[in-house]
Amino acid sequence: MIVQEYTLLRTGDKLVRTNLVKLARICCIFLVMATFSARATEDSVSSLAQNPRCASGLEWIDKNSGWVTDQQIRLTEIPAPEFNEARRGEFLKDVFEATGLKVRIDETGNVIGERAGTDPNRVILLAAHLDTVFPGADVRVRRVAGRLEAPGISDNGAGLAALAGLARALSESRIRTTKTIVFAGDVGEEGEGNLRGIRALVESYGPRLAAVIAVDGPSTEHITTQGIASRRIEVSITGPGGHSWSDFGAPNPITAISRGIVQFSSIRVSDHPRSSYNVGVIEGGTSVNSIPSRVSVKVDLRSEDEAELSRMELALRQAMQAGVKEETSGWHSPNHSLQLSFRLLGARPAGKLPDDSSLLQVIRDVDRYLGNHSRLERSSTDANIPLSLGTPAVALGAGGRGGGSHTPNEWYDPSGRELGLKRLFLIALSLATVQP
Repeated sequence: MIVQEYTLLRTGDKLVRTNLVKLARICCIFLVMATFSARATEDSVSSLAQNPRCASGLEWIDKNSGWVTDQQIRLTEIPAPEFNEARRGEFLKDVFEATGLKVRIDETGNVIGERAGTDPNRVILLAAHLDTVFPGADVRVRRVAGRLEAPGISDNGAGLAALAGLARALSESRIRTTKTIVFAGDVGEEGEGNLRGIRALVESYGPRLAAVIAVDGPSTEHITTQGIASRRIEVSITGPGGHSWSDFGAPNPITAISRGIVQFSSIRVSDHPRSSYNVGVIEGGTSVNSIPSRVSVKVDLRSEDEAELSRMELALRQAMQAGVKEETSGWHSPNHSLQLSFRLLGARPAGKLPDDSSLLQVIRDVDRYLGNHSRLERSSTDANIPLSLGTPAVALGAGGRGGGSHTPNEWYDPSGRELGLKRLFLIALSLATVQP
């Protein structure tokens, strides 16, 4: 019996060794295949960059980054708060037309410039949003210590200028592609715009879209492959109002909504999935000695998970209801009641680009060729819409450096913007396929 068991053990050892050898061989085969594949794709980008016409486009970028910066300044100094992007759009339309693009402005207000390929049914869309978050702000650009300072100069003056530069570089190169390349300055990305511009573009091109690249901000250090879900909600409380002296003690909508905000701000916010909220705008009241008859607050909720987003919205509603109840607890007369209402200002769907996407592979190949180091990121951008529908999409930066986004002190440094422009140029051409 002992001998038999020993024989079985020896046999088992042999089987294990044999299986380990087979596994090692398989791993080596896959490693070799992956190495050859990586080299092949890198060689493909290198060959593309050495194409004479492509090389002339890259050379134009090297020599004309100053022209791109001039367009960025001119675009930034045209006010474009959400729902009022038309003037900036008209300027971008003129820039696009000067590069030979076939340009139109659609019913939504998007400025669309098409560079026809041999296959009109396959489209590569590069989009940068026209709007800013600064109604009534002074948008004159100041030069301070080598930096450009103005609200919206990076977000998204950098993206719009990049589209102008790319269109010009392609025009100068006279390169032809199989797929049609579309440049779009889209509306409604910020605030309450609810991504209406990119929604219209994705609906218009539909199944023809092979890939979408949202050009947003300056950074070349990220590849945004996951869209964060968000909901923007306006909470309003109304009441009879009154005089601060004679009606003192009557329910006050501002006090009620303040109680609700305090309760909501004490909720647990998930780290996994990552979530956030922001109380962004409060409006209400008419004078210091009047009990207001109305107040409203606008709240931004975000999460990587739709279910967590719903939990946060429920918590917001319950907190506001509790705030109203607490404020009116001592008043039972219908003349001293408060009315609570909720309005959905916008909802952005979530979406994620698969890790094995060919779009992501192209971007990484171009990054390797250019020596650019980038990481995968999650954010809420124009890419949310195509990603939610299963269309390959990412958000990429335009080059240079920036900071202070969504503040009056926003800034942009154009140093090194050529890297971002070359990156987008090579990605677009790799996706669109250059004709011999």
